[in-house]
Amino acid sequence: MKAQVCFFTVFLFAFFIQWGLAQQVRLSSRAEWSALLGLRSSLGLRGRDWPIKVNPCSWPGVQCNQNGRVVGLTVSGLRRTQKGRRQPQFAVDGLANLTLLTSFNASGFLLPGPIPDLFGESLNVLEVLDLRSCLIIGPIPQSLGGLINLRSLDLSDNSLSGSIPSSMGQLSELSVLNLSRNSLTGSIPFEFTSLRNLTTLDLSSNFFSGSIPSGLGNLSRLEFLSTSDNSLTASIPVQLNKLSRLVELNCSKNFFTGSFPKEFTGLRSLRVIDISANGLEGPLPKGLFSSLSQLRVVVLSDNKLDGALPGSLWSIPNLQLLDLSGNNFTGALQIPSSNFSTKNATFNLSNNFLYGNLTSSLWQLRFFDLSGNYFQGKVYESSGNNANLSKNCLQLPNQRNLQDCTNFYAERNLIFENPGIPKPTSPQELELKSRNRLIFILVGVFGGFGFIVLLVLVLVVLLKCRNKNVGSERGVANAEPVSERANPSFPKDLVYLSGLGESFTYEQIVHFTDDFSDTNLIKHGHSGILFKGLLEGTPVVIKKVDLSSCKNESYMMELEFFRKASHTRLVPLLGHCLENENEKFLVYKYMPNGDLGNSLHSIVSLGDDGLQSMDWITRLKIAIGAAEFLVYLHHECSPPFVHRDIQASSILLDDKYEVRIGSLSEVHIQEGDANQKVLNRLLRKQQTSEPGPSASSLAICTQDVYSFGKVLLELVTGKLGISKTDDATTKDWLDNTVRNISMYDKELINKILDPSLIVDEDLLEEVWAMAIVARSCLNPKPSKRPLMKHILKALENPLKVVRMEGSSSARLRTTSSRLSWSAAFFGSWRHSSSSDIAAVPGYGNRENFSSFKQSSRVGSQGSGGNDHSSSNKRLSSEIFPEPVEMQDMEKQDEH
Repeated sequence: MKAQVCFFTVFLFAFFIQWGLAQQVRLSSRAEWSALLGLRSSLGLRGRDWPIKVNPCSWPGVQCNQNGRVVGLTVSGLRRTQKGRRQPQFAVDGLANLTLLTSFNASGFLLPGPIPDLFGESLNVLEVLDLRSCLIIGPIPQSLGGLINLRSLDLSDNSLSGSIPSSMGQLSELSVLNLSRNSLTGSIPFEFTSLRNLTTLDLSSNFFSGSIPSGLGNLSRLEFLSTSDNSLTASIPVQLNKLSRLVELNCSKNFFTGSFPKEFTGLRSLRVIDISANGLEGPLPKGLFSSLSQLRVVVLSDNKLDGALPGSLWSIPNLQLLDLSGNNFTGALQIPSSNFSTKNATFNLSNNFLYGNLTSSLWQLRFFDLSGNYFQGKVYESSGNNANLSKNCLQLPNQRNLQDCTNFYAERNLIFENPGIPKPTSPQELELKSRNRLIFILVGVFGGFGFIVLLVLVLVVLLKCRNKNVGSERGVANAEPVSERANPSFPKDLVYLSGLGESFTYEQIVHFTDDFSDTNLIKHGHSGILFKGLLEGTPVVIKKVDLSSCKNESYMMELEFFRKASHTRLVPLLGHCLENENEKFLVYKYMPNGDLGNSLHSIVSLGDDGLQSMDWITRLKIAIGAAEFLVYLHHECSPPFVHRDIQASSILLDDKYEVRIGSLSEVHIQEGDANQKVLNRLLRKQQTSEPGPSASSLAICTQDVYSFGKVLLELVTGKLGISKTDDATTKDWLDNTVRNISMYDKELINKILDPSLIVDEDLLEEVWAMAIVARSCLNPKPSKRPLMKHILKALENPLKVVRMEGSSSARLRTTSSRLSWSAAFFGSWRHSSSSDIAAVPGYGNRENFSSFKQSSRVGSQGSGGNDHSSSNKRLSSEIFPEPVEMQDMEKQDEH
């Protein structure tokens, strides 16, 4: 016992001596002292973080060795001064004097501009370089090939462009290379095959073309390889089967063709494979699943794979997800009755050509989706919440029609059991059905009689009210026809409608556009082709609508909307040409400044700071103008209209940057509007024989609010293209961006602020307020999104959104992405205590599971905050009312 106490005492003594010596290490190089002070100035770091009178080796982010030399530098997480926030730049010349620097980490720290050559020319001993999410632009410099000691390079989530320099093949010590989420082009360099120490290679979400170099199969240490979301073609090289240590392979969202490489049965360490959304075809190799016993996740959806499902897929011992949806697999499910290894897995076999009867062993699975197939017969077991069996041929609701099922089985010479009402199997069931039938008959008789009595009473009341109105008022009642207000029907001859401008001939349209010359082509829109033209010397825009490729209903709805609507924010319609049967033309007023997407970063001045993008005052003006038009649609039109295509390209700008809204082919009356009476809907159905132009998709005002929120984020961040797409990459970007929008930390907004935007402290609060409004618009619950009239008030009074009477901040709402099918089971899968998928390197951050990432953050990325008493009621609630649920979620995020 005494010996143990003595040993412990000596250990503590030695530890404190070493700790004391470490605290006494002081910076020994005056050149490095000057270099750090230079970096503090050029990066705009706060003096309180790096104070002059304090030993730099104790500054946050500065790491010194025992000789007092700087060996590591981390600026990630450090805060800038006000001037530094207004003018962030990639100014790191001081690093050249840190000759022993082995690590530089600036992840998430804004460094707008190209990568300086000094990294490769002066920092030869650098081993770790982390520049992810820094807003870097331009190409990757050739000089990076001089970092011969580099072990980890992360340039992900920036705006890098151009091709990868061949000099990067000289980084022989490189172990981790991440170039994902950029705009890199060209092919994957063959020189990468020389990086023999590489364990992680992530090239996802770029614009690479060509094929995957087969020489990558020689990188024997590679454990993670992702080329997803590019434009790669040809077949997946079979040489990748040499990667015996490969744990995750992601080649999704490309244009790969050919069959699934049978040689991949040799990837014995593989846990995650995703080759979804490609053009693979043919059957799966025999013995594939029995050979890859370490598999956890298999995603081969949205290809052209066919044949029968291999029986070995039920024997993968550690499988947690199998997604084979959207292929051409056929045959019956051969599920063992018991003792199969995949009971805890989630299966998605939807949208294939599987058929036959479902066995009771199927319900032993944790979750499965068999929708969109041709399974038949009676379902004997209760599926509960762990199954999706829609669009089959089963004796269940929401199935295929009888003709479709009959034809499918007849084409394959199979026996089809008519999915009618099953025959009773016992006398007791017959007696029970007879009783039920009698009850239904009695209920129908008495219910019908009651309805007739009620209808007579209603008619009597209506007649009395009508007689009373006729007797008390003179003239005709001032009321619009029901059909006009409920759902405008389309007239037979639109040429003679008012509000559509002048009627032109086809010869005039050809003359205006110089016979539709390519020089006058503006763009190919989703509702037509846009040309620039001259009308008596005045520039105009002419949309050519080809009815063979565009929806006739959308074109007619746009004309009908122009006839009924009138607002200063609406792009003026000067005329039309409707004489051709298959081609229609609409003539609009030309907007000199194009659309918001083109003007946001166009050159507006040339000052001391060089080229500038659109200033903040103009951006706020544009946001208010667009909101005014949406308020008109949602709150001043009766019934309300929904634009359904709000994005940067639909917000047009005249010569004074006044907003004019275009892209009106998707405008539709809000469906399910509370102001539309039931009787109006009934009359509307009787008067219209065809569904509206958007009968397949629900049109609601909250849809516009969500899209408008993305436009606001484009104005704040300067990131173009967000409002026009809703893919996984965009959702992932939104998810990362809203994390930096908090009413309780204004400084966070600098992490997402457009680096080309220069604002002072007051204007920064307006930017902050717009970001808060954008976040609330992106609420995952449509019912919790603010009304456009409240949004307009908030934008007109931005400081009231972020200030209160006591000068404290107001609350905001939360936002997240909508839950998708995969999110429904990924959430429980990720949080399962029995799952060891987290051990897969980098798995949780991959693009192919972005829908899961966003759904799992619904409860964690909400708004932050603390409780406040009623005496601290904020002025913002009058400008921008918010639901209590969002306040509670704000608290969770803050804590």
